[in-house]
Amino acid sequence: MKFWLKLFIAMSLLLSGQSFAGWDANEERDARESIAEFKKHDADMQAFFDKAWGYAVYPDVGKAGMGIGGAHGGGVVFEQGQVAGSTKLTQLSFGFQLGAQLYQEIIFFQNKAAMDDFKNGNFKLGAQASAVAVTAGASVNADYDNGVAVFTLAKGGLMYEASVGGQKFSYKPK
Repeated sequence: MKFWLKLFIAMSLLLSGQSFAGWDANEERDARESIAEFKKHDADMQAFFDKAWGYAVYPDVGKAGMGIGGAHGGGVVFEQGQVAGSTKLTQLSFGFQLGAQLYQEIIFFQNKAAMDDFKNGNFKLGAQASAVAVTAGASVNADYDNGVAVFTLAKGGLMYEASVGGQKFSYKPK
């Protein structure tokens, strides 16, 4: 029980760090490595990278929960193949959940309008949104929903979850 309490406190502290410290070249390197991992697990994802107006890449999203949970991660936004800025993801959830997990996430924006919504702070993923867990061929049947497609790739940990929550995002131009 002490382990879970410490984990929850650590996640709370992590989630409270919302400020941007400025551009970090390591963030871009990590994002590009994450893109390579997604393509390695599902080569068909190249079609999303080729056709999307832009995408946000979160190489390390930490998630933990015990009744109340949260997730947080930083990333890089690409628009028309070029680095456009930095982004932060924050998630709060309620319900049955126990564990901790580290994963990667990519959000594809089908068109300029969806990308602009994200950049202007008018974007969040609600409880009804679903992400595709990347495995070989998973992206073949995936499609956009309201101009957005979300993919995740587990890195480690174990999370039991039947909860409701949503993700919020912040964006800062490069």
